[in-house]
Amino acid sequence: MSSKPLLIAQISDLHIKAPASLAYGRVDTAKALERCVATLNAFDPAPDFVVISGDLADTPTAPEYEHLQRLLLPLRLPFAAIPGNHDSRELMRAAFPQTHCAHASGPLDQKLELGALDLVLMDSSVPGAPHGELDATTLRWLDATLASSRDRPALLFLHHPPFIAGIWHMDRQNLRNADELATIVRRHPRIRHIACGHVHRATLTLFEGRSCTICPAPNHAVDLDLAQLREPSFKVEPAALHLHTWFPGEGFGNLVTHQVPIGEFDGPHPFFGPDGKLL
Repeated sequence: MSSKPLLIAQISDLHIKAPASLAYGRVDTAKALERCVATLNAFDPAPDFVVISGDLADTPTAPEYEHLQRLLLPLRLPFAAIPGNHDSRELMRAAFPQTHCAHASGPLDQKLELGALDLVLMDSSVPGAPHGELDATTLRWLDATLASSRDRPALLFLHHPPFIAGIWHMDRQNLRNADELATIVRRHPRIRHIACGHVHRATLTLFEGRSCTICPAPNHAVDLDLAQLREPSFKVEPAALHLHTWFPGEGFGNLVTHQVPIGEFDGPHPFFGPDGKLL
């Protein structure tokens, strides 16, 4: 097995609107995605793959997905996407006809083989509702997909977190049947990580003993209101993405997740001068 790590970038919650429209009357999500794409294209070494973990559109409408397609055209990396609660399964199928879904209709579940690593993308969206749920079709598919191999490590992606994050109005919308997901996770030790979106904040916890993260957003962040002091609110904080780095090795290898700020920043600058001494 090659010792070269695999780099899987995760971006989430793009909330693209029709051209010239702002999210919540304030956030230019199209410009935010343009900056995100530029950051991904400039990263060295280039990520091997990009997963977009839901809420690609905002309303959703066909013009939003058409705008999204134009914004993603400059991305020089392969990618796959799953729906969030702001998305439409039907419009996403039309916008990304090259997607190899596990089912002819219904949830947009996908399994992708990336070298020695499996990426398992689960559709947790519930049409017309803000909360998440993995329906019976997805749960059966997930269990069978994970059972198809005993030695390939797998990363799971879904939009809705299967845990309480502490932000009251988002926790009402998390994954409602996390217990059913937990039962499957316990059965399959090859799961190395569970990656989510939805909350627009970088968050880390354990779920059934596996690392579980929420990816930050390229645009706006949900207000970190842990005491229910305010109405549902957002802030425009520094944008970021996640870079999941899988190192092959004994067993199922090792996964490290980096938070990568979006944009251009001063540097890199050397620590040492030509004489080898610390500057």
